[in-house]
Amino acid sequence: MPHINAAAALQICVLLSALPAQYFISQWYGTDSVQRIQITERLIIASWSSFTKSYLSLDAWADRLKLWLSKTRTCLNVGLLILHFRNWYYGEKKTKIGDNEAETHSYFAESSHVRSPKPEYIQFSVGQVIVHKRFGYSGVIVGWDVKAKAPEEWLRHKYPPAKQDLKDTPHYRILINKANGFGKSTAYIPEEEITIIMGLEVVHHPDMKAYFSGYDGSKYIMQPWLKKIYPHD
Repeated sequence: MPHINAAAALQICVLLSALPAQYFISQWYGTDSVQRIQITERLIIASWSSFTKSYLSLDAWADRLKLWLSKTRTCLNVGLLILHFRNWYYGEKKTKIGDNEAETHSYFAESSHVRSPKPEYIQFSVGQVIVHKRFGYSGVIVGWDVKAKAPEEWLRHKYPPAKQDLKDTPHYRILINKANGFGKSTAYIPEEEITIIMGLEVVHHPDMKAYFSGYDGSKYIMQPWLKKIYPHD
């Protein structure tokens, strides 16, 4: 079988392409001028007709508009679906975070729920200075709950089975006096561990001004926002 190189292949392609070109030339130049004009007119008319049908026809533009709207509507529906999903997802996430934060701030007498009326069995008040009976540190009361409000894990660790009854007694949030060098800044303790001190004004703690505006000789004076939560203290 003879080998065909690139040059031979090129020559064959040129010869083959010459046939339709020769036919076109013979058809064009084999006619007189009148026929050539008629052929040209037919070509122009056919081209113009095709152009008008494609670009100047109202039906053609209507079809294009329908196609574009269908694609746009599909994209819009997908976009709305994605938007709804994102709103749902982040809304649910935000709600859960908000619920968790609200639940966290309801622990350890940090809830902003107004303590009114004040139960008679709550012996102590916000602003009173205390001493812990067992550990000996001093501090000031900044909040109370009618019973312990804390995470279950904290309660299990704080109160073993023998002391479970203490969970249902009043609990107080304490700012611990830094002068004691106790190491902790706050405490949440049951009522039975508290002794009130009268006439002791100085409690050193960085949050004192946030809770209190002064001292009246028997206890610290609550800031207005704190007084709204504990109106009877």
